[in-house]
Amino acid sequence: MAAVRYFLIPLLLLLTLSTLPFAMSLSENEALLKVRSSFTNAEALSSWDLKSSPCKDRWVGVLCTDGIITSLHLTDLGLSGNIDIEALGEIHGLRTISFVNNSFTGPIPEFNKLHALKALYLTKNKFSGSIPKDYFSQLLSLKKLWLSGNKFSGTIPESLSQLEHLLELHLEGNDFSGPIPPLKLESVTSFDLSNNQLVGPIPESLSKFSATSFADNDRLCGKPLNKDCNNPDETPKASGSGSVTVLLGIVIFIVVVGGLLAMCRSATNRKEHHDFSVLNKENEDDMVEVHVQSVNRRAESSKKGGDSKRGGSKRGGSVKSGMGDIIMVNDEKGTFGLPDLMKAAAEVLGNGGLGSAYKAVLSSGLSVVVKRMREMNKLARDGFDAEMRKFGTLRHNNILTPLAYYYRKEEKLLVSEYIPKGSLLYVMHGDRGTTHAELTWPTRLKIIQGIVRGLEFLHNEYASCDLPHGNLKSSNVLLSDDYEPLLNDFAFDTLINPSNAAQAMFAYKSPDYIQYQQVSPKSDVYCLGIIILEILTGKFPSQYLSNNKGGTDVVHWVSIAISEGRETEVIDPEIASNTDSLNQMLQLLQIGAACTESNPDQRLNMREAIRRIEEVPVS
Repeated sequence: MAAVRYFLIPLLLLLTLSTLPFAMSLSENEALLKVRSSFTNAEALSSWDLKSSPCKDRWVGVLCTDGIITSLHLTDLGLSGNIDIEALGEIHGLRTISFVNNSFTGPIPEFNKLHALKALYLTKNKFSGSIPKDYFSQLLSLKKLWLSGNKFSGTIPESLSQLEHLLELHLEGNDFSGPIPPLKLESVTSFDLSNNQLVGPIPESLSKFSATSFADNDRLCGKPLNKDCNNPDETPKASGSGSVTVLLGIVIFIVVVGGLLAMCRSATNRKEHHDFSVLNKENEDDMVEVHVQSVNRRAESSKKGGDSKRGGSKRGGSVKSGMGDIIMVNDEKGTFGLPDLMKAAAEVLGNGGLGSAYKAVLSSGLSVVVKRMREMNKLARDGFDAEMRKFGTLRHNNILTPLAYYYRKEEKLLVSEYIPKGSLLYVMHGDRGTTHAELTWPTRLKIIQGIVRGLEFLHNEYASCDLPHGNLKSSNVLLSDDYEPLLNDFAFDTLINPSNAAQAMFAYKSPDYIQYQQVSPKSDVYCLGIIILEILTGKFPSQYLSNNKGGTDVVHWVSIAISEGRETEVIDPEIASNTDSLNQMLQLLQIGAACTESNPDQRLNMREAIRRIEEVPVS
């Protein structure tokens, strides 16, 4: 036995020595430093120091969960050089990698060696060359892949079809060519192949996505594009007509801008220029005298019962003249007729997606906003009247109830009270002076909570509608003198032609519609989330723009910040100094992120969103 024991000692020693190289593998701290050394222009990573801890001391771009490094988000740092994949492989808990908006070049690195990777973001670099066909065959856990805004070429790798858990795939803005392989992306909710050089028919498995997902690939055909694959001559015709359309659009734009400038100059000079005169050319001598009552919202509403003999009525009456009817649906501000608007000088306020807006000051001193909405032709006169009258019955502290409407088949006016302070959009972004300085944290929280109370009211009143609001954005949230929010331009989805609604209403920019051409009450939740993030960050959301060239993609920006544990960095500095309320701000930031989930099934419903927001304590 003793001989056996003596024999085992050298054997154990030999086994220990043979495993020594594995025991001496890089620590995760050393692995990160090795990764940094592979970069050029890595000054932004100066906090990476072997004497400190990546998790405890929060190294830049390193996100940990329970002391384990799980994410590496090195975005917007000007990094270039090589990426040491072998060193990244030593970080065994790593699941998310983001190198968004850096300056890396050359072929795609061998991230496919990191088999446990769940999210890979390489957007806005200078990677180039083709990607091997089987590149993704070992990344079977991958859920999110963003390669957009690079210079990748060649065909789209067929191995993407093997990613059964994939939720997001963005390859737009590259030089991919050839046909689209028959990808099976059953779980994908966010998808984009636009701005490449792809050719041929779109696979039937991808036809569920919107046309914008395939835009600017001139030689693609099939659904959802409006291009027949059996017509080989269609592509050049489409290209030619596109050029003509662009030129025509430029001409129209110049004419419209010139017209608006002319109207603004006319209003400024206080001339008697009335855009409402286009409604009818009949004799202005037919105007009737109209009595306009007190502008006190509720104090004198009980005194209006006998006004019908003077051209007004209690709620829902009309004021008539030879020039048509103004239908009063809410007389709390008094009654007036179309002739009163004709006499008032019209000041151009803007030309939005739903039509032109003018400010008119009536002879009584009441200021109103008149919106010309030509595309509200979804309902005939009786149905339109019923919807308008319902608007007039709405009463809530956070709802701007319309006053009146005018109906003709080719022209409709909606008249509301003018709110002097203007919209949340203007206060947040249009005036960075005294007005913006008044947007303290308590004021912003008051605005958010007022918005959700108004939304709760609308979602109860229009519970059967797909879009109880449908156009919620900061330009449609007006602010009273004490910063009480008033929701405007709501419940129009039942009135506007479907093709125009998709262009004009913000809810149609939600991922639900972009991917599946579907809207629901959860589309309103997405719009609410954008406003919450806008108020908390102080940034203008690029989501409001149709060309996505401007502003900040607040959803993506906040999502990355949360995943990196950098939530405090996205809070508007003008309120972040209120450290006593920082927890409430971060609580709302999480709610805003949950409201803007791209997958509507994972997004909060309106009732839950309202409950969580109401629970945020006021400091």
